[in-house]
Amino acid sequence: MKLFTNSAPPPPDAELLRLYRETGELAHLAELFQRHSEMVFLVCRKYLRDEEESKDATMQLFEHLTKALLQHDVANFKGWLYTATKNHCLMQLRAQKGQAATLNLDENWPPLMENHEPLHLTEAEQTEAAEQLLREALQALPAEQNTCVELFYLQQKSYREITDLTGYELSKVKSYIQNGKRNLKIYMEKHHAPR
Repeated sequence: MKLFTNSAPPPPDAELLRLYRETGELAHLAELFQRHSEMVFLVCRKYLRDEEESKDATMQLFEHLTKALLQHDVANFKGWLYTATKNHCLMQLRAQKGQAATLNLDENWPPLMENHEPLHLTEAEQTEAAEQLLREALQALPAEQNTCVELFYLQQKSYREITDLTGYELSKVKSYIQNGKRNLKIYMEKHHAPR
């Protein structure tokens, strides 16, 4: 006889994700999203800086997940969701302002701009072109590299903080950052505007 029938641990993220992908039942997705909704809201709040907009964005992301998770094979849900949330916010900022003002190359990206050569443009145009190229390069990275690079360089998080936030192993975090930085540099050199 079981004395504690209701004390079964909740299913892990991967199990809820599998159930949603197999059945399409929104209840599984709702339970999964609910676990991470506070993180989603806080990331939205950080980028959008408005509580109501952040609430709206959180709901929009849930709606986005209903389709996206049926199309993409996601290994680490929390890390993937963090990246999806951040990208959603950046797209919203870009739509509002025509550019993602959160990216300031001069302050945040010195390691990536080592080989930067001046363009024959005004300084403002040059900076905007470089920022646009960097945003495209970030979007082109695999989700894990994108997340780790963004946390490490833009948010100045330590390796340990990144492992806590994403659930990735320390060795993986270091690898994602190293490979992400290399891939960004390759992308930016390859797509550098001709002079």
